[in-house]
Amino acid sequence: MLWITLDGAVNVRDVGGMPTGDGSVTAGKRLLRSDNLQGLSVADVSRLVEEFGLTRVIDLRTVGEVSSEGPGPLTEVATVEHRHHSLLVSERLMNRDEIDASLLVRRGRGTADPDQLTAEHYLGYLEDRPDSVIASLRAIADTPGAALVHCAAGKDRTGVVVALALLAVGVRRDVVVADYAATGERIEAVLARLRASATYADSVDRLTAAQHTPREAAMEGFLDLVESRFGGVLAWLAGQGFGSADLAQLRHKLLAA
Repeated sequence: MLWITLDGAVNVRDVGGMPTGDGSVTAGKRLLRSDNLQGLSVADVSRLVEEFGLTRVIDLRTVGEVSSEGPGPLTEVATVEHRHHSLLVSERLMNRDEIDASLLVRRGRGTADPDQLTAEHYLGYLEDRPDSVIASLRAIADTPGAALVHCAAGKDRTGVVVALALLAVGVRRDVVVADYAATGERIEAVLARLRASATYADSVDRLTAAQHTPREAAMEGFLDLVESRFGGVLAWLAGQGFGSADLAQLRHKLLAA
């Protein structure tokens, strides 16, 4: 994993160099992950396209978020294709109170610890928007150059899609969980960016920075739920029609030769 320092985004990294269980590693400049791309500078755009070979952006935000934020600078680059695959049923960004309430209804319980709530919220992406999850993975797999997956913070929606992509090609679970939690190193900067946006400012301060920080236990809990309810990531993917040909294409894309 390589942090990428940019002027207009603070949670950007290349997930190359991650070991798999069979001794392979993920290749660099194949899959990038990021927070919101609205503030990229001219130099940022040039670096992503020329140095990292970016050819496709996979935007996981809702239509409402995209509309509110307006077109980002990468939309003006002819060689970069944009795919939009929202992971939320609502066409706006849910705040934490709404997420917690919806999960309590889903689980039929009156209490839950924060990590379990987050894990259940992540499971909701798979249950409510499997079409978007699968489309995002296919968009990564058939990108001619590097793919960049992002949402608002580059933490939750991005974290789940990237985790599924990495696990599907055999990256070790502990490595995937550590990559998810790495956003915590940049959380203050991520929150500062979100506070500066009218789209996200009201929802950011509903929680403290510590509560926003991704915890390994949340991703572990999510993966445990996928295992217990679906038989694991590969079984869930197969159940959604993401078959052996898809997996082979994703492995060819993400793993070093």
